[in-house]
Order: sequence, then structure tokens, then C-alpha cells
Amino acid sequence: MIAHAPNLYFARRGRVPVVGALALLFLGCGSGPRAGAPATRTVTAADTMNGIVVTDPYKWLEDQSSDEVGRWIEAQRVYADSVVGSSARHVALAKRLTELMDVPSVGALRKAGAWEYFSMRRRGDEVSAIYRRRPNATPGPIDPSGAYEKVLDPMALSSDGTTSVDIQGFSADGRLMLYSIRDGGPDEVSIHVRDLVKKIDVSDSLPRALYASVSFDRDAKGIYYVLRSREIGPRFKYHRLGTNVGSDSVLFGDGYGPTAFMNVSLLDGGRMRMFTIGHGWARNDILIQDLARGGRLIAIARDLPAHFSPKYIDGTLWMRTDLDAPKGRLVTVDLASPAPDAWKTVIAEGEGVIDDFNIIGGKLYVTYIHDVANRIAVFSLDGKHEGELALPAHSSATIRGLGAGKTALTITSFTQPAITYSMNLTTGKREVWEKSVVPFDTSGIEVQQIWYPTLDGKKAPMYLMFKRGIPRDGSAPAMLTGYGGFTASLLPRFDARAAVWVEHGGVFAQATLRGGNEFGEAWHRDGMLANKPNVFNDFIAAAQTLVDSGFTKPERLAIRGTSNGGLLMGVAVTKRPDLFRVAYIGNPDLDILRFPWFPTANNAPALLEYGDASKPDEAKVIASFSPYQNVKKKTRYPAMFITTGQNDTRVPPWAARKFTARVQASSTSGLPVILYNDLRQGHAGGRGMSGNVELAAKDLDFMLRMVGKPGT
Repeated sequence: MIAHAPNLYFARRGRVPVVGALALLFLGCGSGPRAGAPATRTVTAADTMNGIVVTDPYKWLEDQSSDEVGRWIEAQRVYADSVVGSSARHVALAKRLTELMDVPSVGALRKAGAWEYFSMRRRGDEVSAIYRRRPNATPGPIDPSGAYEKVLDPMALSSDGTTSVDIQGFSADGRLMLYSIRDGGPDEVSIHVRDLVKKIDVSDSLPRALYASVSFDRDAKGIYYVLRSREIGPRFKYHRLGTNVGSDSVLFGDGYGPTAFMNVSLLDGGRMRMFTIGHGWARNDILIQDLARGGRLIAIARDLPAHFSPKYIDGTLWMRTDLDAPKGRLVTVDLASPAPDAWKTVIAEGEGVIDDFNIIGGKLYVTYIHDVANRIAVFSLDGKHEGELALPAHSSATIRGLGAGKTALTITSFTQPAITYSMNLTTGKREVWEKSVVPFDTSGIEVQQIWYPTLDGKKAPMYLMFKRGIPRDGSAPAMLTGYGGFTASLLPRFDARAAVWVEHGGVFAQATLRGGNEFGEAWHRDGMLANKPNVFNDFIAAAQTLVDSGFTKPERLAIRGTSNGGLLMGVAVTKRPDLFRVAYIGNPDLDILRFPWFPTANNAPALLEYGDASKPDEAKVIASFSPYQNVKKKTRYPAMFITTGQNDTRVPPWAARKFTARVQASSTSGLPVILYNDLRQGHAGGRGMSGNVELAAKDLDFMLRMVGKPGT
């Protein structure tokens, strides 16, 4: 079960909450809320942005440390629990979701010394722990039911399952391990050094912050790391063990600001160091430092309007880029002549988007996105096409080498949880290597892809999953999801909520929206900055297509999204409240106008995707869609299930609070608008498996009830 936020809130202040009375505390303090919802007082407040006055009657809810805000959060939880209630269906949903969600997961093997290390969450565990095993003579998969030595258990750090640990690296001799601790929800972690022989931590550590590319130096006397500061941006630094962290030296990064992020990797046995510097999600730089020749920097790609994804393989720098090729091409780079006009194109731009590439067994395996599904083509190293791997329709796939003439091919789809095959490179024969055992009967389920017209005359695809023979008279409940941003490709994948929704007679729909990478960089750029409204219009067009095609009707239409998808949901319900019955709005940024002034945000690069309201031209576009400012009084809004985490350092949790208060005070539909503001959770951390299951059961029960399927 989730540890309720109010207990954490008041425990930190040495007080005991009177939860039963708090739901009444705010009644009568405002006007117009749905009966039973906690009313919220308003305060005359305004922000002046580029000469424009923006009123903000709920700005006081931004104060994270306020006792009054804490009481308001608790009152909202009490109200939400009273709305969600408890029913036989809720219990059944939790049981069913546990069957589908609580499956073992195993991370990648990492060889160190005489051991192989990996993260694993067994069935019934709240979070993953770190384990190790002696290498087998014949490499094989990890058996989640097997007996392995547990190296580090996060439950010993926090018994509620809200703390996680992750492997960062090992010393060359395998005696020391670098690992991170994520304490609850913040994205920031602390870095620790564990003596794997003595089985204890050494005294040295790096304090909680945003880190990347953490590794030991050659003799494990110090740690290299990238520190990304919200004030000055990313810096590549070196920490000598036993010294003060505040005196760590900066090796690279001066001049890069908060909207940049950086990763560093070693090449050619440590002879070279490669820097990848992202500037938002539309371009990045690649620089190589020749450590064997005095540390001179070689600019592979700098200040170019494109993406570059390099891999240094057997002495050759291979690179996927969309420079002069929006859907991607594959090139090789001669480090002695690294200018773009000297690059050699091995695989030219084609119909599909080049999503990834690997060299396995002397062949190029290129993964494409074609009509929002994966294809894997095989080429010789000089670019000659030699065939394609057989993959199921409407599926996603990844491939990696296993050695000994074999490769691991992982496939997933809407109806198939991830399954990995060991494939013989010579014969093509496949054998199951790893498989998620999930009890989901797909015999009567149909998956199809349709194309919907966008508002500006384009065509975009949408996946549908439903029970075969479902009526096309608008009577079926439908759940529509989407994302549309940050070059993220929303491909077919197994989702427990979608599976359960379909089992209850519903249609699950996944819309492809501009802003992602499904059709390449031009598709992404058509959904960012000034073009961001295209994303929201695409989603609304997809919803309208579901209605017009007879799959559902507005009073049966549910929508759901998280993070950038939560913003999408907020815009959808404020632009077209008549088109939807209920929305799940998870961990959202709903006040984009105020985003640049979020004091603890670690996500300044997002300003290069959404736009920056401190800039007049960009503020005008943002004002047209920012959900909080576009809530209108006396409007029939859909029901809403909103979640946020008090420790979210990526998007401001107060945006969800302010939006909830404003919609509750404005809606005339009589439908509930509820908020769960978890004081332990962050944007993507701070909740264990049982908490994830419980939240999913609550939101599915709520949404099914809202679309006309009452529980018992």
C-alpha cells in the first residue's frame, strides 16, 4: 500500500494530523466547488510577464513548506479517497493488476573482477536489489528464482520501498563498486563507494545532485563524474577520494549553460574520451579528446542543427545522424579528417527512421521505425542490404550481441510482454532466452492501426486494441493516450492498464502525435516551440476520429497521460472539455507560463522544447495552451484524476495543485476532480511495486466508473 503523504508531512513537523476533520476545513472558504470537494481560498495575486499581467488566485499553493498548503493537500487526499471509495471491483482490479505488473525484472550483466553484477526485482519485491553471481562457462540468462548473492538491498535503507539503488561502475580490479541512492522521489541521487570484499561502504561519497557518467579513474583513487547544476549547467569533474568535494577540479564544460546536458565515455581502452553535449532535444555536439596526445579536442559535430549518436567499434567511429537526412543516415568518421563533408555515408536515408544500429558478427543490424513499428534490416559493413529479420506486425524490437555466434532479440507488443530470443547468426534459429510470464489471454483480442486526419490536413496513425466483435455504435468505453514530445517514440508495448481496460470491454487507443521521433526530426520539430500546439490539435483530432468512427462517444471517452503526456491531458480538457468524460493527468506540468521561475527545477533543457515564457514571442504561444491559465469559469469539465509528487524536481508539483483548485472552483459538470499529492514521490521515483499497483487500481476503478461501468 502507498504510505499516505499526510503522515509523512506531519511527522516531519512533529504534529499529529486530524484527518477526519480536514476535509471540512476548507468548506466555505471559496465559491463554486463540486459538493464535497474541499473549497480553496483565493488571494489577489498576479505576475507580470513581458508587460502582460497574469492573475493567479491560487499562487499561495506554490509554497512547499507552508503548513496551510500541507493541510490543503491532506484535505484533497481525504476527498479523493471518499470519491474513489472501496468496492469489490477495486479489490479485483488490484489483484488482476498485480498478476500483470508484478513480474520479475533483471538488468544488464556487468562483469567486474571474478563476478557478474546485475539488478533484479523478484516477484513480490517492492524494488530492485543489486546481486552478483560467478560467471558461467556458458553465458546464460538470469533466473529470477535462482539463488544469487545479494550485494545491496534498498529495503534496508527504507522499508517502505521508496528508495532505490543503481550500479554506476566498478574499479578495474573489481574490488570497488560505485552506486547511487535515490532517496524517495527527487531525480537527484547521492553516489557511494562500496568495498565488495569487505562488504561495507567506504567513507567517501558525493552528495545528492544530478550526476551522469560516473566512473573510477584507472587506479580507483578518484571518481570522474558529470555534475549538472540548475544554476550553471553541466561540468565534467574529478574527485580525489579522501578530499573535500567542494575542491573537485573541473576538467571540461565551461561555457555550457543550464539548458545543456552532458555524457562522457572512454574509447579505445581509455586512449580517448568522448563528450556528448545535448542542447535540448533538437541537437547535440560530439567532441573527442585524444588523451594519448596531450588531451587535444577533436570536434566531430559542433553547433549543427541535428542529432548525432556515435558508437566507437573496433577502431571506427560509426554515427547515426539526421544532419541533411531527417529520417537518419548512418556514417563513418575518420578522426584524422572529422569535418562533416568528409564523413562516409554507409546507409543512406530511407523510408523508415533509423532508430538504432549494432555491429554483430561482422554485420550491421539497423533498427528502423516504419509506420510506428520496428523493422530490423541486415547489411554488410559497406552498406549492402542482406535481408531483414522476421518480426510480428505492430511490434517493437531491440537486438544485441550475446557472443559465440548468437544475438539476443527482444520483442514486445500490445498483447505480448517482452520476450527475448537467443538467435543463431548462421542458421537464424531462435530459442526463448528470457520471457515475462503474464496471464493475458489474447485469443479474442484484435490490434489494428488506423490513420486519422489532423486539423491541418496531414495524416497520422493510431493503434487500437479491443475485443474482437466489439460494436461500432459508440457504446464502448475507450481510453486514449499519447505523448508527443522530446523525440520520444511511442511504439507498441505491453501495458497492464491497457490490458485490463480491454478485458473490461473497452477500446484502448494510442495516438501518434507530432513532437516524437516516429517519423523523424521534421516530425519532432513540427511539435516543439512555436509548433507545440500541433501536438494538442493532433490529440484532439485522434479523439474526434474515435467518436466519428463509432468506436466510442464523448460520454464514454477516457484519456490518460503522464509527464509531458500529463500536460497534453491538461490542454485537451481545457480546449475541448465537451469531448471527454474523464482524464488521468499524471505528474504534469500544467503551468508552463511559470515554468522558468520554478526555483528547484532541474529541467531547464525543457525550455528548448516547450518554449521560454521569459521571451515575449514564446510566451504568446505558451499562453495559448498553458492549462492553468486556460481554465474558464462556469464550464462543464470532465472528471479528473490528478497525481503529483511533492519531491518532483523535474516539473513543479504546485502546478497540479493550482490546476486542481481552479478546476474544482470552475466546473459545473458535477463530476469529481481529485488530486493525490504524494509527499514522498517525485517525477518518476519514490514508489514501490505495491504502491504502483494500488494507484493503478484506484485510477482504473475511477475511470471505469466515470465512463458508465459502475462497480459493486
